[in-house]
Amino acid sequence: MAVGTELLLGQIVDTNSSWIGEQLALAGVDSHFQTKVGDNLARIVLAIREALARSDAVIVCGGLGPTQDDITREAIAAVMNVPLERDDSIIESIRAMFGTRGREMSDNNLRQADKPVGAEFIPNDRGTAPGLIAPVGHKVIYAVPGVPHEMQHLISTAVIPDLVERSGERAAIVSRVIRTWGLAESTLAEQLQPRIDALDAAGGNPTIAFLASGIEGIKVRITAKAPTREDALKLIEAEDAEVRAVLGSIVFGVDDDTMEDAVGALLEERALSLGVAESMTGGLVASRLVNVAGSSDWFRGSIVSYASEVKYDLLGVPRGPVVSDQAAAAMAEGAARLLKSDVGISVTGVAGPSEQDGQPVGTVIFGFHIDGATDVVSIRLPGDRDRIRQFATITLLDQLRRRLLDRVT
Repeated sequence: MAVGTELLLGQIVDTNSSWIGEQLALAGVDSHFQTKVGDNLARIVLAIREALARSDAVIVCGGLGPTQDDITREAIAAVMNVPLERDDSIIESIRAMFGTRGREMSDNNLRQADKPVGAEFIPNDRGTAPGLIAPVGHKVIYAVPGVPHEMQHLISTAVIPDLVERSGERAAIVSRVIRTWGLAESTLAEQLQPRIDALDAAGGNPTIAFLASGIEGIKVRITAKAPTREDALKLIEAEDAEVRAVLGSIVFGVDDDTMEDAVGALLEERALSLGVAESMTGGLVASRLVNVAGSSDWFRGSIVSYASEVKYDLLGVPRGPVVSDQAAAAMAEGAARLLKSDVGISVTGVAGPSEQDGQPVGTVIFGFHIDGATDVVSIRLPGDRDRIRQFATITLLDQLRRRLLDRVT
């Protein structure tokens, strides 16, 4: 449970909950709910009570600071139906921490030495707010600071070890994300439905889930639970092979792999260099390619030929419409020639706000020059100006990836 009105207002993105969820999974602890609540005592108390009603343990993140709106301690005491008590040893440790920084401790910091009767402190040597372990019957509430590096330290060193010890269960939950591009989420789900049905019939381990990620494609997450990480990975590997057999070439990577990572790996494997000519994308293709470590080994550069005259005079595009198959082909050939690359690719099109060369908004044409042969692909993309440019960038890279996979070496 993440505490803080700023989270509800969208002023701060709640990355703490996602990190905690990941660590719980790695420890084999099932996390079923995540909640956000503002800095209001009654609502925090209600949220904690609801969480305890459906879970064995609750982790509360935030609201342990020294100011008057930091009321997590008071809320936990209300749930436990006990008063707060002040610990002089905590006061001295906070005072000493301020002393090492050459500062005086404010009286407001005294509140951070308060804990509900029956709870115990989690020492925090990275900040002034200690955490809490508060038993409620046979269940437990943990409270940790919202400052990320302090939270991560207390979760790793105290909360998760205590949780695992209380559970008496040793298990690991492992996930792998398969990255795809080219199919809608509904189509992907339909293709994988037989695998999902088979897994459900066998007990639901591993599981398959989908995450639509906009210009980064559709992610297919495989999650397995087993006594050890190694056992879970074996389940993951087996299901990974099943999923790839169904999806085929739309899979371009796993976990944090990007489309440009996949393209770079194929170019390096085949000892090919790449040159790019961009129009409507205005350098987005090059920007993604140079994000790949070691891209200087295979990426020669990009010519951002935004103006029509640059296409004519520099790239050798025939005078006339620049949103055309002929223009895309000449741009790809010009990129390979001028940049002295083995492969040349290009993109031209209409991102908006109005049509160009008789072509409607969303028209995108790609050019490919590989092994002396040139071909073009024309598509229509949805969305506003920015989305069309972003979709065009990753689609161009995917089209190149597929050609490199099909290329006879």
